[in-house]
Amino acid sequence: MPTGQEPKEIKINFPQELQGGVYSNNMVVSHTKEEFILDFIMVAPPAGAVTARVIVSPGHMKRILAALSDNISKYEKTFGTIQIAEEPKGKILS
Repeated sequence: MPTGQEPKEIKINFPQELQGGVYSNNMVVSHTKEEFILDFIMVAPPAGAVTARVIVSPGHMKRILAALSDNISKYEKTFGTIQIAEEPKGKILS
C-alpha cells in the first residue's frame, strides 16, 4: 500500500443461507496452472456428497495455507495438540 493511504473498509455481505455452514469430513484438492480447486465432501458410507467447492488463485491459496497454519498453532497453544483424524474408508469415485 502506498505511503499515506489509509486502508479502505470493505463491507462483506453474509447471505443468510450460508450462515449455518456445511460439514465436511474429507476434501479433495486439485489444481491447474491458474487455480486450486477444493472439493469439501461429507462421507457417510455407503456414499458421500460434495458439500462445497471453493476455487482460488495460487496466490490466494498461499495466504489460505498461512492463515490455516497460524490458526492451528494458536488452537494447539490453547487446547493442546490436535490428533490427525483417520480418513474415511474406501476409495472416492467421482
